[in-house]
Amino acid sequence: MKNADNGVIPTNEGQAHPPASSEALVVDDPRTVRLGTLVSLIVGSCVGAGIFAMPQNIASVASPGAALIGWAITGIGMLCIAYVFQALAVRKPHLDSGVYAYVRAGLGDFVGFASAWGYWLGTIIAQVGYATLFFSSLGFFVPLFDGSRPFIQAVFVSGLTWTIFAVLSRGVRQAAIMNVVATVAKILPILAFLVLVAFVGFNTQVFTSDFWGQAATFGDNQNEVHSLTDQVKGMMLFTVWAFIGVEGASTYSKRARHRKDVSLATFLGFVIVFLLLMAVSFLSFGVVPREELAAMGDNSMAEVLEHVVGPWGAGLISIGLCISVLGAYVSWQMLCAEPITLMAQDRLMPKIVGRTNSMGAPYIAQLMSAIVIQIFIVIFYLNESTYTTMVQLATSLYLVPYVFSSLYLLFLATRGRGISHPDAGKKFDLSGPDVSRGTNRMHLVLGLIAFMYSIWLLYAAELHFVLLGTLLIIPGMAIYVATRMANRERIFNAFEWVIAAIVVLSAIAALYLIGTGQVSL
Repeated sequence: MKNADNGVIPTNEGQAHPPASSEALVVDDPRTVRLGTLVSLIVGSCVGAGIFAMPQNIASVASPGAALIGWAITGIGMLCIAYVFQALAVRKPHLDSGVYAYVRAGLGDFVGFASAWGYWLGTIIAQVGYATLFFSSLGFFVPLFDGSRPFIQAVFVSGLTWTIFAVLSRGVRQAAIMNVVATVAKILPILAFLVLVAFVGFNTQVFTSDFWGQAATFGDNQNEVHSLTDQVKGMMLFTVWAFIGVEGASTYSKRARHRKDVSLATFLGFVIVFLLLMAVSFLSFGVVPREELAAMGDNSMAEVLEHVVGPWGAGLISIGLCISVLGAYVSWQMLCAEPITLMAQDRLMPKIVGRTNSMGAPYIAQLMSAIVIQIFIVIFYLNESTYTTMVQLATSLYLVPYVFSSLYLLFLATRGRGISHPDAGKKFDLSGPDVSRGTNRMHLVLGLIAFMYSIWLLYAAELHFVLLGTLLIIPGMAIYVATRMANRERIFNAFEWVIAAIVVLSAIAALYLIGTGQVSL
């Protein structure tokens, strides 16, 4: 095996990438994306609908003081998760399939497959939520979409899904350009909000009133005063969804023009998103009392700005929300085909799923994604599911790759390789560049913090959403087993049998809860 400086780097299939110097040959390749585009993918994915609901979300469970502590914890935890992917990109440069490749290398084929399948379904569900909220936001201007006609809304959500599919099938660059334009357009109203609130509407006395929430009440029970710990825990649950997508550049690393852009884009994207979320959250506390802020609707940012400058402010933010949600929709539909495309190329799914057209677009995977999005549109419409329900279910699916990617970095920092079982280290857990002892210790700390933080978030998520997530993995497991049998490969090793058993038992529990009416979408 040669390293990048001497010639070629083996891939998962034993094939070879061109030497690193060949990057100059793909400068004008329409199938690659630049650093700015990678950053816009992260910002476009993270800054979707969550930031517009952030003022009400945080105020409903926390005081300014508790929010300050919560954001500090969230910032450290999510920054460590972002750095996990940066560290893995440095230590394993040949693993160019992002989150999926890291989990597979660390814990084997099936765990990697299950994580990628869950990540894919999470993006699918997020797509439905984004599209639904997009048309709900249009209801501010067009009464047809005010939420009183769910069937019409479902029809238009379906139409948007297939329109975006048609755009994405034309190639990566066209979709990336569309995402960059949408990202810039939605950031402008948010910046206007920050400037106007900071210099016109912010009131220090309102902000500091009951700073630690000692006299405030939260939730439906207005006689209940939450402890500081409960406030911090409650507000952090909302921040999970706001940061989903921070690994976007890593997921798309195979299409990056330069490999070093992946880690830099991850860091820059995180900083931009974190500063925007914190600023919107804290400035809103200084406009109206916390109780009034907590009583606002989903687009609470618009209501806050309306208090500052009048109705035109609400209109401006509503336009921003529409653009933001549409941009996030494009980002996620662009990203969601990647996991199943890569799995097909790695022989974990039928080969046909991995086909691409002349423009580099994985059109079969995109078509499969669009079809499943359509199925979920029907399911959520029939169950009258809310945007919040979709978000919670999607978040529970996203957390699993975060947990296992952090665990893989821990393995590398302590053992130098993934978990000890027959698959690991033979196909894809290949050697990478040497790292110093100091760097290795830093990676150990980062991996440990990120792993503990991810586990805590998974624990904090509502149990029935976690169980529903395992139920959604079962169809994928059937595809995985059939593919392994067709390829005449061993289905599971001993470690994977344990994981498969846990998934099946959890899915059975989910079916029982659904059957007894204790859980529904």
